[in-house]
Amino acid sequence: MSDRRLHIWVEGAIIAAMAMALEYFPHSIGPWINLSYGVIPVAIFSLRRGAKAGLATGLVWGLLDLFLRGFGDGGFLNPLQGVLEYPVAFSVVGLIGLGAAPLRRAITAQAHNRIIGIALGYTLLGVIVKYFCHFLAGVIYWGSYAPKGMNPWLYSLAVNGGSALANTILSGVLIVLLARASARLFSPRDTFKAFTGTN
Repeated sequence: MSDRRLHIWVEGAIIAAMAMALEYFPHSIGPWINLSYGVIPVAIFSLRRGAKAGLATGLVWGLLDLFLRGFGDGGFLNPLQGVLEYPVAFSVVGLIGLGAAPLRRAITAQAHNRIIGIALGYTLLGVIVKYFCHFLAGVIYWGSYAPKGMNPWLYSLAVNGGSALANTILSGVLIVLLARASARLFSPRDTFKAFTGTN
């Protein structure tokens, strides 16, 4: 394994641990809205390193969350639900990394509006896909917990919709602020040199 690849995987492991640590901060707003602060470092890492590294980091974060919180907090109902709501739902946050190459091109061109648009658009993609996984799990596996007479689809939308909206807003605002403050944050030195051909 090359030094650069090793550096990326070590960085990813640190980001996954940071994302997991952020899950222990108070993050509930009312009975049905939960903020997932861990999305932010995973989003930044994915935009820096690409989708492959982002998906792997999300997977590690999801497994950590399953073992450290899911089993103990009653979030695990059965193996299929556990896989969908933890490894899969957390991994797909790494899809944000699909924007890594376009973002680097925008940074190289110093196209500030494009930088913000790309960072925001791909971050929203990752967050929305994550909560779509939770929504599906809510319909399929948690529907029996719906109040009597309530449609499982509506129940899952009510339970997961607020969290999806809150996390979309939180992630979007923070990524835009970071992109405005320091776009180079999303283009690490080693990849920036390789991409631009600078020394």
